[in-house]
Amino acid sequence: MSRALMIQGTGSNVGKSVLVAGLCRAAVKRGLSVAPFKPQNMSNNAAVTADGGEIGRAQALQARAAGLALHTDMNPVLLKPESETGAQVVVQGRRIATVKARDYARLKAELISPVRESFERLRARHDLVLVEGAGSPAEVNLRANDIANMGFAVAADVPVILAGDIDRGGVIAQIVGTQAVLPAEDAAQIAGFLVNKFRGDPSLFDDGYRLIEQHTGWRGFGVLPWFGEAWRLPAEDALDLRGQAREGTLHIVCLRLGRIANFDDLDPLAQEPGVRLTMLGPGEALPGDTDLVILPGSKSTRGDLAYLREQGWDLDLVAHLRRGGHVLGICGGYQMLGTVIHDPDGLEGPPGHEAGLGLLDVETRMSPDKRLSEVDAVHVATGVAFRGYEIHIGQTDGPDRARPFARVEAAPEGAVSADGRIAGSYVHGMFSDDAFRAAYLAGFGVASEAGYDARVEGTLDALAAHLEAHLDLDALLAAAR
Repeated sequence: MSRALMIQGTGSNVGKSVLVAGLCRAAVKRGLSVAPFKPQNMSNNAAVTADGGEIGRAQALQARAAGLALHTDMNPVLLKPESETGAQVVVQGRRIATVKARDYARLKAELISPVRESFERLRARHDLVLVEGAGSPAEVNLRANDIANMGFAVAADVPVILAGDIDRGGVIAQIVGTQAVLPAEDAAQIAGFLVNKFRGDPSLFDDGYRLIEQHTGWRGFGVLPWFGEAWRLPAEDALDLRGQAREGTLHIVCLRLGRIANFDDLDPLAQEPGVRLTMLGPGEALPGDTDLVILPGSKSTRGDLAYLREQGWDLDLVAHLRRGGHVLGICGGYQMLGTVIHDPDGLEGPPGHEAGLGLLDVETRMSPDKRLSEVDAVHVATGVAFRGYEIHIGQTDGPDRARPFARVEAAPEGAVSADGRIAGSYVHGMFSDDAFRAAYLAGFGVASEAGYDARVEGTLDALAAHLEAHLDLDALLAAAR
């Protein structure tokens, strides 16, 4: 009979996504057919699924750990923030609306049905479904119509393991305090707890561990030491985006836009020994030794274009190009490089248009139709084939399209300036392809370290072994029902 278990956290970024990925790989190694599931995710980092929709990239990593093709059932509700108060709502892979936070609270009551449908389909196909919560169940002010944490767990009768993060401090209060504010029905759904991200000798926390057991009455499933290899896995949250301190010969700078999307495009570059990657934050000027600037994807191209100008980065880009530098725009970043962005339907704000950066002679017209597709492409400059995916609204055209960045099914894709130093493309994931990454970096005189996918696979195996070594996985998996 199929079983399910849910990992919830005492807060955001306590390591739930990595824990579920590790548990997926560990369960597969035990011979189980396992699927990941997150009822509701909030992220602008999305993946294209085999059934033509989109899910959060954290669930994409978990599916990879489970050895499965991506499916929209793994993340039936995806919220993609477009402003401080509003987000695009994607249900079972399809955009249904853009709503304000207050309006979404009313919409949630209608979403439990598709969430349950997706969950039951996964249960019917697998031995075990590992469910990831969102945020914290202690946010009891959001409990009404909840589909992300205890609302789902109680409705579907899924046992919960509560994960606390000792690295941020106060883990005893995190776990004990969560029990203190939970309604009795919700607290009864918790089968136990674990402590994550311990640095040093875990036995030093023995007394604290016993205190949590005594105060809550919950059993503990272990103290998990810090997993130092986690940085090799694709970043789930923009908060995890960092450059690296190595002295690579090629200095790549990525502009950290306010609504940056699909930022795991950068992960393979961050792991290249010949590359020094800088994530440029607000108020920071573009370093004078920059070789390549990447304008990444954005969930709000018009809004992030205004943000870019507020930081003075438009002027920095002009100076960078005057020094002989290069610029690559990906998806929303590609749209910003053009002369104008037309938005007649007001998809990203009031209807109208915005002047682009004018670095490529192309124009973009926003439209409600969204392209979601895995693609096979050939890079025009090197002739190297690579795989990637497109996930965007808007179509881009203009004179610089006569010099495409790539060809997709023999059709021109993207655009390149006459001098070849400015390029734009809608294709995400290009740098994950070893052959393309090597050819692209070779154009800057940098040798690439192949094997990105193999390193991710090896890290997932190491993560599973880490969990097996430090948690009582027999008891934890036995808690599923």
